[in-house]
Amino acid sequence: MTRIWAAVRSIVYVPLFLGAWGWVALRCRVVDKYIPLHIPAWLKLPGLALGMAGTALALSTVLLFIVHGMGTPALFDPPRRFVPHGPYRIVRNPMYTGGVAMLLGLGLYLASPGMVLFAFVALTLIHTFVVLAEEPGLRKRFGREYEVYCHSVPRWFPHLSPRRSPG
Repeated sequence: MTRIWAAVRSIVYVPLFLGAWGWVALRCRVVDKYIPLHIPAWLKLPGLALGMAGTALALSTVLLFIVHGMGTPALFDPPRRFVPHGPYRIVRNPMYTGGVAMLLGLGLYLASPGMVLFAFVALTLIHTFVVLAEEPGLRKRFGREYEVYCHSVPRWFPHLSPRRSPG
């Protein structure tokens, strides 16, 4: 029952969260005329692919939070168990990586310099949040298990050589 209830809560939270970020990103299009940057038309298809891949990555992590973590991605309703599975074996923040890829891809697809810039602003805000709030909270909640994980798995960029991660 816990997984079903986590799934129901995630079905409510995730569209609201993604919708809010998407709404802000779309609002950033109003500054396009002030940014002296032209996004070439040939980036439309790669942008679409990047956005779709980012969306798939972010949604797959939500599923892992439901199935393995018994919780949701919402800050006020986090997973009850530590989740070092799937893409979390390669990079510590695949949900955020997917979200930023989705925003960047949408900006490229719509040829919107404002949206592309917003994706980088979002990445900066997310990084600051992760370092100052999320990671200390995870250390407090999961202790040594999370510490070992942090030493094995990079925060943002996967290792080029294979490493063994916990889990």
